[in-house]
Amino acid sequence: MVEALCCNISVWSSLPNSFWIKRHTTVSMLPTFSELKTMLQLPPPLSQSSKRDLASNPFNVTLTIEGTVTIKNSKEMMLPYMHQQRGNYLPARTMQTKLSNPVELELLKQFKVGVESSTYKVEFEIDSDFGFPGAITVTNKYDKEIFLGDFSIEGVVDIVCNSWVQPEKIHPEERIFFTNKAYLPCYTPAGLKELRKEELRLLRGNGKGVRKRCERVYDYDVYNDLGNPDKGRENMRPILGTTEYPSPRRCRTGRPPSITDKKCESCVNSSGETYVPRDEVFEGTRKKALDVEMLKGTTRNLIPFIRTCITKCGDFKQLSDVQQIYKRKHVHRMKPEKVASMRWSLLMNMSRIKSNVEEHFKFNAPRIINGASGWCMKDEELGRQALAGINPLSIKRLKAFPPLSDLDHSIYGPQKSALKEEHIISHLDGMSVQEVFEALHYLLAQAIAEKKLFILDYHDVYIPFLKGMNVQEDRKAYATRTIFFLTQLGTLKPIAIELSLSEGESSKQVLTPPLDATSHWLWQIAKAHVCSNDAGVHQLVHHWLRTHACMEPFIIATHRQLSVMHPIFKLLKPHLKHTLQINALAREALINEGGIIESIFSPGKYSTQIISAAYKDWRFDMEALPADLIRRGVAEPDPTQPHGLRLLIEDYPYANDGLLMWFALENLVRTYVNYYYRDGNMVESDNELQAWYSEVINVGHADHANASWWWTLSTPSDLTSILTTFIWVVSVQHAAVNFGQYPLGGSCYPKKGIRSTKEFMDDPEGYLLSCLPNLFETTKFLAVVDILSQHSPDEEYIGQRKDLSEWAGEPEIVQAFYKFSMDVKRIEKEIEKRNKDSKRRNRCGAGIPPYDLLIASSDPGVTCRGVPNSITI
Repeated sequence: MVEALCCNISVWSSLPNSFWIKRHTTVSMLPTFSELKTMLQLPPPLSQSSKRDLASNPFNVTLTIEGTVTIKNSKEMMLPYMHQQRGNYLPARTMQTKLSNPVELELLKQFKVGVESSTYKVEFEIDSDFGFPGAITVTNKYDKEIFLGDFSIEGVVDIVCNSWVQPEKIHPEERIFFTNKAYLPCYTPAGLKELRKEELRLLRGNGKGVRKRCERVYDYDVYNDLGNPDKGRENMRPILGTTEYPSPRRCRTGRPPSITDKKCESCVNSSGETYVPRDEVFEGTRKKALDVEMLKGTTRNLIPFIRTCITKCGDFKQLSDVQQIYKRKHVHRMKPEKVASMRWSLLMNMSRIKSNVEEHFKFNAPRIINGASGWCMKDEELGRQALAGINPLSIKRLKAFPPLSDLDHSIYGPQKSALKEEHIISHLDGMSVQEVFEALHYLLAQAIAEKKLFILDYHDVYIPFLKGMNVQEDRKAYATRTIFFLTQLGTLKPIAIELSLSEGESSKQVLTPPLDATSHWLWQIAKAHVCSNDAGVHQLVHHWLRTHACMEPFIIATHRQLSVMHPIFKLLKPHLKHTLQINALAREALINEGGIIESIFSPGKYSTQIISAAYKDWRFDMEALPADLIRRGVAEPDPTQPHGLRLLIEDYPYANDGLLMWFALENLVRTYVNYYYRDGNMVESDNELQAWYSEVINVGHADHANASWWWTLSTPSDLTSILTTFIWVVSVQHAAVNFGQYPLGGSCYPKKGIRSTKEFMDDPEGYLLSCLPNLFETTKFLAVVDILSQHSPDEEYIGQRKDLSEWAGEPEIVQAFYKFSMDVKRIEKEIEKRNKDSKRRNRCGAGIPPYDLLIASSDPGVTCRGVPNSITI
């Protein structure tokens, strides 16, 4: 008995906290107790009487261990019947699992109305050779689910639960909660190995049946839930995740098939909601905040909806009308001391009251409106947005002129660009007319060679779907290419826009910066189409696909294959929160048939096909920021630079700030990985880790399973690259493309094309306005992006970890997290400094908003800054 107890405790010698063993009958004073006291900072040694008690009966010893459990209160706990919870106390290192005597906790006796949670005392009786505690199993005897916060045992063993436990009659399996100590699978104490496997088995489920709201099962399915074939053929959408339409996999719900198409999943009924594992569901502050914003969005749309119904169209009559949907800087306020004197003139003040009420329902003016750019986006603002806007991921260096298409000529025909040298040559700075005539081709080649030309190329994204898109009511789309010239000030100047239809070369037209009134208005309409293309690609590809959808399989696989005890699970845990829930909501209302995306973006019902087509070119290895910048030709490897990378556009705010965040994150992950994995053998022999990565590739991204670009997982360096890229995408990259949507977001969809008709010539401003969505469609778009740009009051931002106690015995890890936190704070200061640097014209200047999107911290609400740990909205 003495040897067993000493062996079990010695593994925890680095723990700094106390471990108080309460005497129940007789308690031993073993020869190693003084050593144990030093290691665990125990209270004073046992008395002489206790020693005599042990000597009289050394082998029949029972101990009582004290602890506390925190439980979240709910209204159901006030019901007038008795509920009980039973807990078992498990050892960590015995060869077989040992159990303490069960403990029954009567919650109602200590329940306090009006408090968020309650803490209860518990006592476990164990044998003296029990060993060190490793886990607790829990059975819920309530009729309702309960939320367990955490267990704390004698101040030494902490078990963070933060999970819903279902009633035994619904889920008879005992819930298992492990101590906070991290273990690689090969180092797991023998007494916990089977429990570790059992917990993962329960999380995987059996892949059958309809998932219920109370379950915790993580599984995969294809996107067969975006259409609604039961409403009619026009409401059908392709199933994403097939040979024809590849896609990442989503979380499986198991809902029954639709009536008319057995391959498609039935829609969520009005009283239900899409299944996500129980612990992923929004609760508390986050749910309340989202509900409030959704209600606010509805009320803001009320007046525009009524006006649209009355006028039958709701179109804007003049450009100044657009400003009326935004709040004025100053609102009329009636001073209290003047209220009495104004009673006699109540009728005179009714208009002022009405005005204030209307102001309440208006939107805050976005930065793009507040700035000097005005409502019609100026040329320099179009270029700045490509570098510091909500979509900084599309801009590429122009490597060949005219631009080339990668579309299959046998399917789409020859896609020769209509852009000619004469369209752009006169806009290249510092080149005289004489030079143009003398060396036209040479000058263009020189601009390309000097890496001065860049492009937003949305030709191949839209061409395959343009015919169908333009058949839709009130839609008119072009596939656009926009050429930019990098000026000496470091800004991008648009010098040509190509607008293409799918009917062939004759349907292409090129517009250049205006020289007269007619070309001025045509140029404005062309830029509206560029913004429309940009907004669609941003929302469908860079935002939804690359962050939300492509990261979902990683999250599912992490829960299915990595135990909560696994150090990699512990590293990733804050980066997994809320994504499955927000993706489920997106499938219900955003990317589904008739959803927000289809109704307010040009692609309409072809959105799902554009997502799938873009996924064919998706590569996880290229989601790493340095690789992405090099792929787009906006950066080159350069060992003389601080990060080994030279930006071709020196003032590129997303890349400038992003590289600071990327390398700080990479340093953290490398330190963490190298602490647990000394060499490649440890990586390759970790069965949970290998199963995790294999499942991500072969199941979660099955349509890319045979791709050669996946990183191998053989070394700590491989693992560092994989983890850094995942964390980067769900935190920093998602923040860059999400939280500026309202302040910086672009337009919805144009309704008309580029035509010099009599209607256009008579009233070009009216023609431009008639191209754009009406009042209700515009405010609907604003309401949605306002919600999507919000930070919840309970947001957790990158650099903040609330679980550092889990590494209390591993100071190297705690130090690494602390260093990363300090790095993030220094980056914030550096970004603020850059935003005040007048040489950086893309983030500083008159009417130019600062680039705050990658500043990690933020207040709640729409702030245009803040980098949450995970995809939370």
